[in-house]
Parts: sequence; structure tokens; C-alpha cells
Amino acid sequence: MHLSARARGIQPSVTITIDARAKELKAAGEQVINLSAGEPDFPTPRHVREAAKAAIDAGFTRYTPAAGIAELRRAIAQKHRRDNGLEYAEDEIVVSAGGKHALFNAFMAICDSGDQVIIPAPYWVSYPEMVRLAGGEPVIVETGPETGFKLTPEALRRALTPRSRALVLNSPSNPTGTVYTRQELDDLAAVAAEAGLWMVTDELYEHLIYEGEHVSVAALRPEYRERVILINGVSKAYAMTGWRIGWAAAPRPVARAMAAIQSQATSSVNSIAQKAAVAALTGPQDEVAAMRDEYRQRRDLLVEGLSRLPGVEVLRPAGAFYVYPSVRGLLGREIGGRRAGDDVALAEVLLEAARIAVVPGTAFGTPGYLRLSYATSRSDLEEALRRLERLLEGA
Repeated sequence: MHLSARARGIQPSVTITIDARAKELKAAGEQVINLSAGEPDFPTPRHVREAAKAAIDAGFTRYTPAAGIAELRRAIAQKHRRDNGLEYAEDEIVVSAGGKHALFNAFMAICDSGDQVIIPAPYWVSYPEMVRLAGGEPVIVETGPETGFKLTPEALRRALTPRSRALVLNSPSNPTGTVYTRQELDDLAAVAAEAGLWMVTDELYEHLIYEGEHVSVAALRPEYRERVILINGVSKAYAMTGWRIGWAAAPRPVARAMAAIQSQATSSVNSIAQKAAVAALTGPQDEVAAMRDEYRQRRDLLVEGLSRLPGVEVLRPAGAFYVYPSVRGLLGREIGGRRAGDDVALAEVLLEAARIAVVPGTAFGTPGYLRLSYATSRSDLEEALRRLERLLEGA
């Protein structure tokens, strides 16, 4: 059977694969602690759910404009004005089926065959694959704990070539939880703007910051705004992953191109979920703060527990809901009756021997690390740490 080169070359999402395996084991009655998925364990706020019910009762079940209903795009524009100091017109906003869909549309809109997109590693698993699907070439620039997993202007300059088209910036970061400062973003944006790059800024975790502040690159200088494609959504902050509402805010020509691409690919996103997203963005924000406070306590619990384990080194993340420890000190050892030769093998050992699901750092472009999500209960985190301690005894 013939498949396209595009289909043959694409890799499935590792995080989704591991999450599916963990859920399969759970369904079979296994006591799996799933620290692999980037999915809040809180319920969607009640007023958001009620808005969705009202939309159903009102018969709001038809197609909407491909770029999203005007009410939601106005709510998004208001959100960016309120939270980020940014002004966007309705036709500069495109509502998509989650932030992932918005990113895909962005790369499809700006990449021609052979165009290079600079991606700092560790990176979210889908960035390189999306670039390849759009015909582009991902250029991976590795960062490390010595810089707090942050891209530096010097490293960005070294990565530039005549084919450089865009830079991806993710703050707070998935998987590291890194949060860039205002000055660090300004320094990177200056290099990108001088090189004529698009800046695709993934800001899905902006409300989940525990130290520092969230800064939108587009708000730093007027000239940056015209080079930024800002990606955001309601999934993480409002516990709405399954509702599939994300968006892009971009200069009008890019937004129009993204809307045209979407109109041929999926048309509009779910009409009822759009009404729910309006309620999330315009309604009370106290539950967002409450969830953030709980995540902070979970982060501290997990970081402190991991720091006590031999062979594990961990930095305290400033945002998102992931911890990204180095496990290089464990590799090559016999653990749970199996040899953990690399981070992929170690993740398999943890799942099969301790029933703990994590994601190997190889999936994020940095072998020798694991990503652990603390978007789960404190009791689960405490139990995971106990299992890890038992498993590593004598390793």
C-alpha cells in the first residue's frame, strides 16, 4: 500500500502514546499513576459548563464562521488587552481546535519547502513534526540547565542561515517549566527581528507561573508585534483540554491565511465549545488562581521528593505543571530487574515495574531526562515518590 512521504516521515506523539498505554493499564485494573499527560485534573469551572448547556438549549448547534464566532474573538481581544497589553482586531484572531491546531495553521501559513524554523530544545514534541508537515525544516538548538534551559541570543545567532524563516518561543515551557524574563525575551526578539524571522510564541501556560511574570513578546515593542504569531487557548488555565479551543493572534495577512487554511481543513470549531470559551475568558477568574496555587504546592512536593533520590538532579520550574529532572545518573544501571540503558528504557521500566507513567526526554530533544506532570493529586504524587524510592533502592 502506497503512503505519501509526508505520512511515512511523521512520528506519532510520544506523550499521547504513553498516556494511552497508561490508560489501557488502568482500564485493565492496574494501579497506574499517570504523570505523562499535560492535562489538568480539575473539573472545568461550573459557569463554563453552564454556558455550554445554555448554548445547547438555545439550539446553538450550527456551523459558525471558520475563524470563530465574533463574540469569542471579541472576548479573546479583550483578554489580550487586559492580560497582555495588546490590541488585536477581531479579524486578526483565528479560533482553532486547540492550541495545537493553531500552531499547525501557523506553520502552514508561513513555511515554504525548505524554510528553516529554529526550535530550542527541550521542545514540545509536536513542534518539529508540524514544521516538517508544512514542508519546513526544524533546526534544533539545544539548551541546558546551565542557562535554565533558555535559548540565548548568541545561540540564536549561530543557528541563523539564509533559509531561516521563524523562531518558536514557549514560555512558560513544556517540558521544563522555564519562564523567560522580559529582558531575555527582548534580547531574543531583537535578534529575530533583525534577521526578519517570524516569532511563533506558544503562551498556553501563561496563567501558570509561580515565580516571575508572563510577558508576551508582541507587547514589548510595536515592531515585534508585526512579526509575532501568538498562540494561546483555554485548555490549561481553565481545565478545558477536551473542549478543544485555542487561537492565534497575528498580523492581518497571516490571520487571513490561517483562516483560509482552516476553512479548507476543518471549517469552524465546535460551536458549543466556543460559547463555553467566551464564559471562561469573560467570567470569574478566581478558579484559575486557585488551581495555580494548588499546582505550586504540588510542584514543591514533587521537586523536594525527587531531589532526595540518588542519581536524579532537578531544577525547580517557574511555570507550567511539569518537572524535568536529569536521570543520567541512573542510566546503565539495573533497576527493577531490568537494565535502563537510556531514558526511553527507564520510562518503560517505571511503567512496567512501578506503574508510573512518565515521558522520556528523548521525545523533547534532550535524552537523559524525564518529564513528570504534576497535574494530578498530591496523594498520587506522594505515592509515585514512594514507588520511585522503593524501585531505586540498590539501583
